[in-house]
Amino acid sequence: MMEQEKIAENTHIQDVLTNMNSVIFGKEEIVKLSLVALLTEGHVLLEDVPGVGKTMLVRTLAKSVNCDFSRIQFTPDLLPSDVTGVSIYNPKELAFEFREGPVFGNILLADEINRTSPKTQSSLLEAMEEKSVTVDGETRQLKSPFFVMATQNPIEYEGTYPLPEAQLDRFLLKLRMGYPTYADELEMLSRNKNHHPIEEIQAVMSQEELLLEQEEAKNVYIDETIQQYILNIVTRTRSHSSIYLGVSPRGSLALMEASKAYAYIEGRDYVIPDDVKYLAPFVLAHRVLLKAEARYQGRTREEVIDTIIESAHIPIKKGFAE
Repeated sequence: MMEQEKIAENTHIQDVLTNMNSVIFGKEEIVKLSLVALLTEGHVLLEDVPGVGKTMLVRTLAKSVNCDFSRIQFTPDLLPSDVTGVSIYNPKELAFEFREGPVFGNILLADEINRTSPKTQSSLLEAMEEKSVTVDGETRQLKSPFFVMATQNPIEYEGTYPLPEAQLDRFLLKLRMGYPTYADELEMLSRNKNHHPIEEIQAVMSQEELLLEQEEAKNVYIDETIQQYILNIVTRTRSHSSIYLGVSPRGSLALMEASKAYAYIEGRDYVIPDDVKYLAPFVLAHRVLLKAEARYQGRTREEVIDTIIESAHIPIKKGFAE
């Protein structure tokens, strides 16, 4: 088990959270969950209406950890090579040169991913899973760290290509930002009168430090009873009366790794049941398919996951109570 004192002395995580919250007003939960995904080396699907700060969230995260930021605006005519890169003939060298696409950045915003063709979507999703791309028969490794936040608009579906369930499963978390409160939006107007707050923030963590933080998060202790709790929740999704397709083992692993990263951010060197309970809807809801009758009744995936969590036995073991 890691030394708890070592985590408590580490201020890098809190500095990143403070940096991001100074730009993204009133969205502390989304900010923290984004950092959970980054520490887990996972990716985020952010589904929300335009103008609520999705792009600014990713830019602020990239600037805070001193990482290269790149953005792809997905459109129907976008090609896979526009994502991964392309080989171009250089007449002076009499050879082809590879020009990297935006996927070779550290932190990538895939804006409106459901507006491009499945072929182009697959090129990005393959890179997310393999952390490499294959162009002209040659496999090229992506940079590390590598983090993708993809967005999609839940309102306009005309001319879109919804992500299949197998591709949704590749995202660690699915989040929604929502509109800010009156007070937060008023504060935002006040702070943006002369200049944008993102111009004021500086990097508070280097790429090398981020890689170390990711390794530390992996080493957070998770007891066997907590692992059993995760499986109790996941296996119930496979037999629930409202669910047609339950969570795969990839979802179990994702929930475990996310719980470890969340515990690390909270300053603990071990996972507690509340970590799992809190993260389960964000990690599991987009990984299940509801039956038609459940959808007709107006039930949502999140509601069904909540009922499963409430019915799952919470392990109680000495040493895991705060």
